[in-house]
Amino acid sequence: MLITFIRTVFLYIIVLIVMRLMGKREIGQLQPFELAISIMIADLASTPMADAGIPITNGIIPILALLVMHLIISVVNIKSIKARQILCGKPAILIYRGRIDEKTLRKERFTVNELEERLRGNNVVNISDVEYAILETSGQVTVIQKPDKKNVTIGDLGLKPEYEGITYDLVLDGKVMYENLKILQKDYNWLKKELSKFKILPEQALIVTIDGKGQIFCQEKMSL
Repeated sequence: MLITFIRTVFLYIIVLIVMRLMGKREIGQLQPFELAISIMIADLASTPMADAGIPITNGIIPILALLVMHLIISVVNIKSIKARQILCGKPAILIYRGRIDEKTLRKERFTVNELEERLRGNNVVNISDVEYAILETSGQVTVIQKPDKKNVTIGDLGLKPEYEGITYDLVLDGKVMYENLKILQKDYNWLKKELSKFKILPEQALIVTIDGKGQIFCQEKMSL
């Protein structure tokens, strides 16, 4: 029992030192090769902890080898742009000049719901406020709002903001969100009439949203 405790503490210290030497990135900011190494280190450390019959060096040596690999890959990553693109990939533009890029969404296996969730994580409620949304190699989404939607805020002007409510999805990927229409006390005919202003049917829309002020954002699905 005591031996297992001591081995666990020792391996924990080794893993902690190795992770500190790997850098200060948060988990959500890890590059793919860094995440893979982190997972392998955790697995290698757990085996000697669980089985006292396995020499502790069987865990330490592979962990140190992974540290060396990480340092080598990091140096190559810094010195070579081509290697960086192979190891980490390239950022992908999900929204370009206010329009959702459906091809990129499919390529990155991103749904419209996930995109909206990431935008809300960046304090952007209305998708119509976004000029660019960039999926970084770490998996984070960088949002650049339209010029008239950023910089100066109502608080900066000393004004009392109006209540904006929340934004509801009315159509997602050609599917009508009837539950949201019901909440808004609207029906399909109303939706069809509103989208006629954009010269499309609800089933032809990639996304349709309505904010608390009744403003509708609509983008047509790209024809395949």
